[in-house]
Amino acid sequence: MAIKLKDIAEEEDRLAPGHRCCAGCAEPIIVRQVLHAIKDPVVVFVPTGCLEVSTTPYPFTAWRVPWIHNAFENVAATLSGAEAAYRSMVRQGKIKDESVKFVAFAGDGATYDIGLQWLSGAVERGHNFVYVCLNNEAYMNTGIQRSSATPLGTWTTTSPVGKVRPGKPQHRKDFTAIMVAHDIPYAAQAAPHAWRDLMTKVEKAAAIDGPAFINALSPCPRGWRHDSRQTIALTKLAVETCIWPLYEVVDGDWKLTYRPKEKLPLTEWLKTQGRFAHLFRPENKHIVEELQSRVDRDWQRLLERCGAV
Repeated sequence: MAIKLKDIAEEEDRLAPGHRCCAGCAEPIIVRQVLHAIKDPVVVFVPTGCLEVSTTPYPFTAWRVPWIHNAFENVAATLSGAEAAYRSMVRQGKIKDESVKFVAFAGDGATYDIGLQWLSGAVERGHNFVYVCLNNEAYMNTGIQRSSATPLGTWTTTSPVGKVRPGKPQHRKDFTAIMVAHDIPYAAQAAPHAWRDLMTKVEKAAAIDGPAFINALSPCPRGWRHDSRQTIALTKLAVETCIWPLYEVVDGDWKLTYRPKEKLPLTEWLKTQGRFAHLFRPENKHIVEELQSRVDRDWQRLLERCGAV
């Protein structure tokens, strides 16, 4: 059944207003979309990071669902233990309700880097959960440090711009493909401007018996150096330039869920963010060209994987 805005508007948000996320932060937008898409009872797991410190300043909480906080790196391990205990109690007849969903929200630092081994182990063991990466492409909570999700040439406090280096010297990691390589039932990339696409993917992920992974682009006005009013426009531009394509992989079958009518040049996305301002200097032209070349290559590979050439 198609997801309708009217139905969403009439539901109570599972993340209450009054949290302390920055103006223009995409994370609470994505969280609300995800939790609206899941109609069953949920238990939410959040590691240390922007979402955790902004929604649970002691002694307050913005969560209207059961919520567990754990260390920066081990959200997948914490979730695995809770999910395994729940399944055990269901088998023993101690719990009658078998509809509870387990959902993790974690940043790219806690997912791509410090939490990779815990997440890899959890999906290899086949725990039943939905893992959502709130991908703002850096460690924003601790001061805007580069992560392996940070694109080539990006300014961060640990990939500074100067005479020696013009930003981050490495390309970002293709983490969605890494999750697909674990042969999990469901993986997808999403963005909050395409809310119906994101929520439909969450519905599919929650309906699957096994691990599911969703990589959601989450602009950060502080780290990306963009106008806080432009958050949603930026995710749309990322999709239209194909630096963040929307697709899903179901049981190993790749499917493009959106194809731009006209693929825009990457400079249209780069010029909207202060973290890339230095790339428009003449001496850094080669970095922009390398970024465009990588986007073009990855887009062509994705089209081939999806049988959409």
